[in-house]
Amino acid sequence: MARIHPTAIVSPNAELDADVDVGPYCVVGDDVQLSAGCVLMSHVVLEGPCQIDRNNRFHPFASIGGPPQDKKYNGEQTSVAIGKGNVFRECVTVNRGTVQDSGQTRIGDHNWIMAYVHIAHDCAIGAHCVLANSVNLAGHVRIGDYTVLGGYTGVHQYCQVGAHVMAGIASVIVKDVPPFLMISGNAAKPFGLNREGLKRRGYSETRLRALQDSYRILYREGLRFEESLDKLRIQLDHFVQTGLTQEAEDLRCSLFFLESTSRGIIRP
Repeated sequence: MARIHPTAIVSPNAELDADVDVGPYCVVGDDVQLSAGCVLMSHVVLEGPCQIDRNNRFHPFASIGGPPQDKKYNGEQTSVAIGKGNVFRECVTVNRGTVQDSGQTRIGDHNWIMAYVHIAHDCAIGAHCVLANSVNLAGHVRIGDYTVLGGYTGVHQYCQVGAHVMAGIASVIVKDVPPFLMISGNAAKPFGLNREGLKRRGYSETRLRALQDSYRILYREGLRFEESLDKLRIQLDHFVQTGLTQEAEDLRCSLFFLESTSRGIIRP
């Protein structure tokens, strides 16, 4: 049976695994599903529908699954889905989705979400991300795996931030950010590859050089966007033909992102 503090309020329509801790003054609402290993420290509010996988930890005053801050919202049945092993620090807020999008706000696995972060309706966050204090994501934002957003960073609605991006403190992101970049500023601009982050994740010098070449094609050769894509596709063919499997996979990731952008990408 779940370990529930006597001051906590848990709906009879919530589903709690036996290996769950619910601390003092927490509120767990209807249609909340809490899997094994989850811990609610104190004063945590969970509203449903909300599906939470294993080993998530919620610090005091986190508010998860509240209705979207969207004037079009009219009480539709939307939800939040959270993966495994995330940490939600003090006063984090995560809102449910809207029917204008997928209807669900999604957070992946092993993310570190620091104090006062706001994750708006219909956002989708990958795995192993770090959102530092007071990061604010507007609605419909997409964040790739292993991305780090510095404190006070703001992301405009519908923006996409690719995998392995590092954003400096108080960055303001109003365009899509291709994978592997280091960015900063208001509005955010690229400042090269996120080399340190990539090296920490085991990227070899060969892979880093290949990514550097791609960065140069995209940002340093004065090409129009479509011209840079054409040149990157030629580079991809070269990687495939010469058996550079990892380099080809990295470039495919970048090209897929660039070919699917609808807002345009950040520029120097």
